[in-house]
Amino acid sequence: MQDEYRTVARAGVHETEINRSRFLCALAPAATEREAQDFVAAVRKEHADATHNCWAYVIGADASVQKASDDGEPGGTAGVPMLQMLLRRDMRYVVAVVTRYFGGVKLGAGGLIRAYGGSVGEALDALGTITRRRFRLATVTVDHQRAGKVQNDLRSTGREVRDVRYGEEVTIEIGLPDADVDAFRAWLADATSGTARLELGGEAYGDA
Repeated sequence: MQDEYRTVARAGVHETEINRSRFLCALAPAATEREAQDFVAAVRKEHADATHNCWAYVIGADASVQKASDDGEPGGTAGVPMLQMLLRRDMRYVVAVVTRYFGGVKLGAGGLIRAYGGSVGEALDALGTITRRRFRLATVTVDHQRAGKVQNDLRSTGREVRDVRYGEEVTIEIGLPDADVDAFRAWLADATSGTARLELGGEAYGDA
């Protein structure tokens, strides 16, 4: 698995005009290929009157799924440059749709490549990107007496507390980088005089 990946910070649209043609780049995070396809379909429906709705998406932290469409533009002048821009920026789990309203001036193959790739680059700059890092899900079980201090210490050291459950004991779910597990285990034993339990779960990605 990749240790980290970048994706778009939020869904949004960025518009640019080139030789009287309007280019609207809609970007969104997409966890699955189905989500990406649904987003493409929604934009196509919203802009059914547009000249072209070209798209590209990259799914998987290792970019295992890469697809693109020129939607009627000359082959290789729209979807591929969009996809290349996403990959050049190390973007993952992201979908881009560039809607073009033709303004009467032909751009030529080189102009189209720059326009479609550039639209995606400008939209990424406008909407911002975030890095998501791989971590190990872990559960800390501790008595009520020590739970408050443990939670405060976790938060003050920047640990992500994902969930807290109160029962006979207090269960605190956190995310840990794999490299930190041994040091965290030692810290926890020291902080709770060896009374807390640490159980490691699966892996997930979270905001870095």
